[in-house]
Amino acid sequence: QVQLVESGGGLVQTGGSLRLSCEASGRTFIAYDAAWFRQAPGKEREFVAAIGWTGGSTHYADSVQGRFFISRDTGENMVYLRMNSLKPEDAAVYYCAARRNGPLTTYADDYDYWGLGTQVTVSS
Repeated sequence: QVQLVESGGGLVQTGGSLRLSCEASGRTFIAYDAAWFRQAPGKEREFVAAIGWTGGSTHYADSVQGRFFISRDTGENMVYLRMNSLKPEDAAVYYCAARRNGPLTTYADDYDYWGLGTQVTVSS
């Protein structure tokens, strides 16, 4: 089992930045791909970004490409999401997810472990 705990959410103005953190515990986080998803009220959960277990491969949703950056510190069992130039439409609960190493995937059903989420609010 892998337990994931997100932190770093909060209220930010349009154009501002936040860095979300995801701490993994339980089994070693090595050989697990990780991703961030988000869910706004009344909307389905959507993919944001994913990173391979080595950190060498990443993938982003078109809506955040160039503004958000995913990274990881495998030695510290941490995954991060740096969010720049935030827009009101980025407001959502952000979830960290993990799965055993494989091709990077944007599908939520492919991920086995999930955190409880952290709220991001963007004021206009």
